[in-house]
Amino acid sequence: MRCLKVAFGMEDDEHLIDAHYGDSEFFAIYEVCEDGSVKLLEKRHNKAKDFEEEHDEGHGDPRKFKAVVSQLLDVDVLAAFRMGPNFLRIRDKTNKVAFFTRTRDIKLALQRVVENFDELWEQVQEKKRAIEKPIVEE
Repeated sequence: MRCLKVAFGMEDDEHLIDAHYGDSEFFAIYEVCEDGSVKLLEKRHNKAKDFEEEHDEGHGDPRKFKAVVSQLLDVDVLAAFRMGPNFLRIRDKTNKVAFFTRTRDIKLALQRVVENFDELWEQVQEKKRAIEKPIVEE
């Protein structure tokens, strides 16, 4: 059965954070499968939360981006309520798929992942294929 590993940026046990993904208190890591089953795998402390961002960089410091992604290497989809500058970097420069829940309620957010499972699965496979392709220099 096809399953995705999804990390939600959380404020508390029931709500996604209403701030940048990298400022989440923790990441709730779920396994979401094509049959609609959902299982909480772990709550992973966000070690990058208190990362000091450079003043000239402000929000979206590339070093914080690396600190967040390095904690989530085993995850397929990063799910968030709000988008910050680093979330675009995650989408564009990693093998992770970004998903915007449009809700802060974790139960509803999980339901939205289930409803969009096939599309998310295809995006994840596309990212994996892109990484496997050798780069041909001209």
